[in-house]
Amino acid sequence: MAKLAQSTIKYLIEAEFTADGIVEKPDVIGAIFGQTEGLLGQDLDLRELQRTGRIGRIDVDTTSEDGKTAGKILIPSSLDSSETSLIAASFETIERIGPCTTEVKVTDVKDVRMVKREFMLDRAKNILQKLIGEEIPSTSFLTETIKENVRAAQIQECEGLPCGPDALTSDEVIIVEGRADVLNLLKNDIRNVVAIGGAVIPQAIISLSKEKVTTLFVDGDRGGEIIAKEMMQLGEVDFITRAPTDKEVEELSKKEIFKCLRERVSVEQYKAEPKTKELKEFIQP
Repeated sequence: MAKLAQSTIKYLIEAEFTADGIVEKPDVIGAIFGQTEGLLGQDLDLRELQRTGRIGRIDVDTTSEDGKTAGKILIPSSLDSSETSLIAASFETIERIGPCTTEVKVTDVKDVRMVKREFMLDRAKNILQKLIGEEIPSTSFLTETIKENVRAAQIQECEGLPCGPDALTSDEVIIVEGRADVLNLLKNDIRNVVAIGGAVIPQAIISLSKEKVTTLFVDGDRGGEIIAKEMMQLGEVDFITRAPTDKEVEELSKKEIFKCLRERVSVEQYKAEPKTKELKEFIQP
């Protein structure tokens, strides 16, 4: 018997049967073909429909208990709805399977295309959620991108060093380590900032520290400590502040930035801090 291609199925006929005796799958299939033959004419003969692929393989599942058999019959169809309904109704005319009296009842005729439509709807919802959640940028993302571009456009240069627009005109200047630090301070409306731009203190920074009130704002790591020491030797820094331990200026929040600037100390205090710490450790080991 031919097997109907899964892609061409339109309907699935489901039927149940009970037999007053022990019957097996070949008996059920034989009864279906034998007792429906000629009922609906040559055009709807089951053998011919299977030969041409318009009716698929008949699946039968049986269970026996107390000398009786019950089971389920599944038949896929690519016929239209009226023809499929006629085929389904013909199964209920079966009165015997093998030697046993039998009752067959069609329980459902499922529209397989409806199942596909439900799958399509669920899949479409998932795709749309992904588009909304991942592909379509949020308003906050768009506005933040615009602000980032504006801040990047505000960055100027002081003798080749990245700086904020007020770094040259303001009486006070904040010196940071790199361009990313300048961007973060601009993001939080601090415009009088200039970057060293490397591990070596450039002459432009040294000259600027002698002309303006200068606050050195470095990272909270070993590199920041080295830059602070070098700057104290070469320039004329007025105040020093550092990011929290193991944090960089570029990753600080607005609250953290202003807290660090409020807690800045003079160069003399900064130099005295290691001695104070050593004295405390000596008194209270």
